[in-house]
Amino acid sequence: MKQAQQNTISHSHGPRPQDDWFQLLQHGDFERAWKVCDRVLTSRAGIPCSHLPRHLQYIWDGTPLQGKRVLVRCYHGLGDTIQFIRYATLIKAVAAEVIVWAQPALISLLATMPAIDKLLPLHDGAPRLAYDVDIESMELPHAFRSTLSTLPAEVPYLHVPRAQLCRDERMAVGLVWKGGEWDEQRSIPIRLLGALAKLPNIAWHILQRGPAMAEWPEWLEGLPGSDDIFATAQIMRGLDLVISVDSMPAHLAGSLGVPMWNLLQYEADWRWMKERDDSPWYPTMRLFRQERQGEWQSVVERLGAELRSLSQNHLRERVAT
Repeated sequence: MKQAQQNTISHSHGPRPQDDWFQLLQHGDFERAWKVCDRVLTSRAGIPCSHLPRHLQYIWDGTPLQGKRVLVRCYHGLGDTIQFIRYATLIKAVAAEVIVWAQPALISLLATMPAIDKLLPLHDGAPRLAYDVDIESMELPHAFRSTLSTLPAEVPYLHVPRAQLCRDERMAVGLVWKGGEWDEQRSIPIRLLGALAKLPNIAWHILQRGPAMAEWPEWLEGLPGSDDIFATAQIMRGLDLVISVDSMPAHLAGSLGVPMWNLLQYEADWRWMKERDDSPWYPTMRLFRQERQGEWQSVVERLGAELRSLSQNHLRERVAT
């Protein structure tokens, strides 16, 4: 996941407007944040950005979406696309057509969203279709002037069938301990999770993917997930809980309406805001934050206590039925 202000705000020396933007969103003052973005939108008019990496490019020029064929470009991370694709429903309500140009790994998942009229795999070239206005997916909250009370928070907005998992009386919990390499501070050292592995009444499902799978220790017994995002979504639908660091699986679970615990570093991204243990973006998500930057031990201890209580309640309910 890349921070959205790099896409929305131009770079400058000295005090930067993106700093104000970031802090305003962190504190839930979306209305003032969009006023900052309005000024930046005006200031960058006519300034080319195609030479920049795609995740740094700004796309939307302020053109209204009403009645237009709208192309949504998904130039950020997989998790960003999953989070902001919810706006396709709002676009559909006002536009003539909703076209989404998204990462190939997400195509089968996004195809479950009825509001999308055309869905195309992202590639290094230019989109080969006609459209009237284009916008990057992370610019959509600005375009719709979203506030905490108006952002589209209904879940699920992605719809996949539930995987038929082999279940017993234990609580089925998915686990992801490492995010992408661009920000290692989001990840939890796997050795710290040893205490969680010893908790009774929990059947672990390892949803971690990528190089971090080589870290999977013998003491963490569990079933492996899938490299396919659609298949992972199906597995999540069959779980009681997903626990993840701030990475794509957290957004996936949230978009599916699955109970989800998101483990955050102290200086978390703007979207998780400040001093909250819930998320206005995902009603089924809880936030577990570091109390100090880089200190995960207390997070794991709180996580363990909550998980022990939840698993005991789950077992009692299963036995009772």
